[in-house]
Amino acid sequence: MYELKNEVKQFLNKYEMNYENIDMEQSCNEFIKEMDEGLKGNQSSLKMIPTYIATDKEIPTGEPVIVMDAGGTNFRVAVVTFDKDKKPAIEDYKLYRMPGTNGEISKDEFFSDIANYILPVIGKSNKIGFCFSYATEILPNKDGRLLQFSKEVRVKDLIGEAIGEGLLKKLKSMGVNGDKRIVLLNDTVATLLGGMAAYPDREFDGFIGFILGTGTNTCYSEENKNILKVSALAKSEGSMLINVESGGYGKAKRGIIDCEFDNGTVNPGEYSFEKMISGRYQGGVVLAVLKKAAEEGLFSHKFADSIKSVDELTCEEISNFLYYPYSKNSLSMCCGDGTDDRILLYHICDAMIERAAKLVAINLASIMLKTGRGKNPCKPVCIAAEGSTFYKLKLFRYKLDYYIKEFLNDKKGLYCEFVKAENATLVGAAIAGLIN
Repeated sequence: MYELKNEVKQFLNKYEMNYENIDMEQSCNEFIKEMDEGLKGNQSSLKMIPTYIATDKEIPTGEPVIVMDAGGTNFRVAVVTFDKDKKPAIEDYKLYRMPGTNGEISKDEFFSDIANYILPVIGKSNKIGFCFSYATEILPNKDGRLLQFSKEVRVKDLIGEAIGEGLLKKLKSMGVNGDKRIVLLNDTVATLLGGMAAYPDREFDGFIGFILGTGTNTCYSEENKNILKVSALAKSEGSMLINVESGGYGKAKRGIIDCEFDNGTVNPGEYSFEKMISGRYQGGVVLAVLKKAAEEGLFSHKFADSIKSVDELTCEEISNFLYYPYSKNSLSMCCGDGTDDRILLYHICDAMIERAAKLVAINLASIMLKTGRGKNPCKPVCIAAEGSTFYKLKLFRYKLDYYIKEFLNDKKGLYCEFVKAENATLVGAAIAGLIN
């Protein structure tokens, strides 16, 4: 059995895909340097986008706000009202398909789709909180200009456009009157705000918003004096939330198979960190590793023939195999009756999930090391986490917790706690729409 695991290790070493060769100390230093360069406005793979959203305002009660959540796959609409105890009531909830995920569409089609999604509730409030899960330059008026799409969403000629302004123009052309105001924010910012609202009685030293689902991203609170790329902010008091756009991090140690896989995506060379860890891409990376291993003769001829015909692999299918390696799921069926094939397959999936967990730990640890938060274990940093990959991918959380303990707790003396807030992005978008 051990020999099979060692074969996998040797194969991963050959293609520079072994998680053991990632140095956490060095990786965190590189990540923090990219954060600093991004805050200065210098060349950096981390955009470090100011959100102009603070976290120190009271949430109005009894006032409805329209919320939208544009994710990697779905587009959600609801109306949210906070009661006197600051508990959110969510009404008129609807789930739609994210525009641009079924082939490329035009800019006008994009705004038309969204306008039609919210028309049924547009009369409920003049305030709209829009959680928009893509790289967007947030403007001082709280609108946002699209910088880049990810997660395989394709909309022609939308880059550089102000999303809120474009949607309001479309609504007006459809006969919607009234002084509507849209506050645009990223899903990680919404998750952070939702996490803060869910635990008002807890003592935390700081907050991080973290998404690991279809895509990945992080946000945190940065002192204005450190946001040097906006001179007016650098001269002002206080702090604001920063959207790191960590999915675009470009300094992580990539392997040969990572680069080959990246070349086959719709945006090669972009969002390389996201392609190493997120749900949209993790299955594809694992499949590429399995096919390369089959070509190298690691598996039996039967497995090699079977895996060759597999065109797509999802995180869910990987989890299904890890939970039920002897059932009739897609990966297990490739193994037939071969015990060695099944064990080799398990070790490869396990190693790739371990790599993802280690990279996520580097992302989160870098933020804590940069801010110096979490030194008191009685007041840890609250990491409000969302995403199906984070919560559902088998083995991932155990491995992430290991690196958090080994590196952050034991080596650096910093402490954090992961929390899950119900409907975090919707609630966070509602808070942003009401207080900004």
